[in-house]
Amino acid sequence: MTRQETLPIFDFSDAVGSFARSAAGKRGAVFTRREVVEFLLDLSGYTVEQPLHRFKLLEPSFGDGDFLLPIVERLLASYAIHEPDLSGVVGDLSKAIRAVEVHRDSIEKARIKLFELLRTRGISEANANSLLSAWILEGDFLLTELPWAFTYAVGNPPYVRHETIPVDLMAEYRARFGTIYDRADLYIPFFERCLAYLEPGGTLGFICSDRWMKNRYGGPLRAMVAEHYHLASYVDMVDTAAFNSEVIAYPAITMIRREKPGPTRIAHRPQVNGETLQKLAKALLADTIPEGSGVTETSNVASGSEPWVLQSLNRLAVARRLESEFPSLEEAGCRVGIGVATGADKVFIGSFEDLEVEPDRKLPLVTTRDIRSGTVEWRSLGVINPFHADGSLVDLTDYPMLARYLERHAETIRNRNCAKRNPKGWYRTIDRIQPDLTGKPKLLIPDIKGDAHIVYEDGRLYPHHNLYFITSEEWDLKALRAVLRSGIAKLFVSIYSTRMRGGYLRFQAQYLRRIRLPRWKDVAETVRRDLIEASGSGNVDACNDVVTALYRLTLEERTAMEEGT
Repeated sequence: MTRQETLPIFDFSDAVGSFARSAAGKRGAVFTRREVVEFLLDLSGYTVEQPLHRFKLLEPSFGDGDFLLPIVERLLASYAIHEPDLSGVVGDLSKAIRAVEVHRDSIEKARIKLFELLRTRGISEANANSLLSAWILEGDFLLTELPWAFTYAVGNPPYVRHETIPVDLMAEYRARFGTIYDRADLYIPFFERCLAYLEPGGTLGFICSDRWMKNRYGGPLRAMVAEHYHLASYVDMVDTAAFNSEVIAYPAITMIRREKPGPTRIAHRPQVNGETLQKLAKALLADTIPEGSGVTETSNVASGSEPWVLQSLNRLAVARRLESEFPSLEEAGCRVGIGVATGADKVFIGSFEDLEVEPDRKLPLVTTRDIRSGTVEWRSLGVINPFHADGSLVDLTDYPMLARYLERHAETIRNRNCAKRNPKGWYRTIDRIQPDLTGKPKLLIPDIKGDAHIVYEDGRLYPHHNLYFITSEEWDLKALRAVLRSGIAKLFVSIYSTRMRGGYLRFQAQYLRRIRLPRWKDVAETVRRDLIEASGSGNVDACNDVVTALYRLTLEERTAMEEGT
């Protein structure tokens, strides 16, 4: 069913055991409130009215049993309705659940709770132990053999940064699961494996971080869903009390079915109480969405590996119209880039005057602190440049001052990953420096901001790696600054970027490149003048007035654009 099934099984018991014994936080264990579990089960269709003993359910990371206990309660209640005689309970129910957990203490806690529950429902001690032995699998879900396909897969998969996982274990995961891409967190292959094990018509219901829906590492998983599954519903749970403890995460409930793609039902940030969530589940599952339910519906959310846009649908409509009519920022003659990362800023960056290297081996540097006021206020920093204009590294024998300086800091410089990978070029910066960029006028944009912070730099400074820059041989950069300071930049970035804690956005190159822009030659002379004037005024409303004309925005489109400013 997945690539795992065709690979040999290796002994990773030491690595898995070490990971299993780690603290709950390191294992990504976050425990879900009962009301949210019941809501998710309702949305999945795992309800007592159904003959649940005839279905098979997978819980891939059951922890202390936050999901497993309500699941078993529903299974037993359904069984009592459809099969009131308990004489065949083991045969009837032993295949109904497979629940996996890697942490032994959690398994024991959950097992005790489940045993007590079974006994209170009239199931004998022997039968209770038989059912628990069938249902519970101890081990790493990503490596544990599974017996069959499932009607349901539900739970709260672990949120674990890939760098916290033992190297050998992570390598094995990557070999088994094609959705582990770039810096993907552990919940990504949990999605892949559960989806692969769904039977036709089966449903996956997870509460999990929503980061994968937009960011780079989620691309392969989004493509998998788009090709083979139906994103049935999405409930934004950010800033809700969804868990038993406060977490720094961006949770969402996602329902994905193994069926032909179709429309997606969407809801945002419901109150976490039983009555509200019961009503919301009914609305999300209704044939016709009830008025006033807060539920919306949209189509074509999943399209290849493209980011999923599940919020601000009125703003999305504006973006889609502009995408259909105008070229992208770079197609319109603008270049988007990022400043230099050195890997050792304390060595490569310092007071421009005090850097003890040849004058042509250093460049004046602009950082985010230099542009906080909205204009450039240079703090006299410089960056060492070990590159020729053609991109080759300089020969240190030609630059004795640079050589002496680098040798004094050789231990720090050589300890960087880029130096270890290329010992001969040990003194390079991570990013190649392009000295001609220094003399080009450019727009500077900090990575993380609540609003578009666009600063014009007239061609004296080289940008640091926390700054993105835009240059252009076609557009007047002051006019472009007005466009980007309007609601247009934030409109596109907010749609495609993941939102950070506190409502901040990532104004990264991949999102800036999605901005649509007319070609400068197609902009009327009067609009050109108005853009330049609005840029100088610093007035966002003035910028919005001009871009309304530039993009021919309707009143409704302008209102949608301004929601984000």
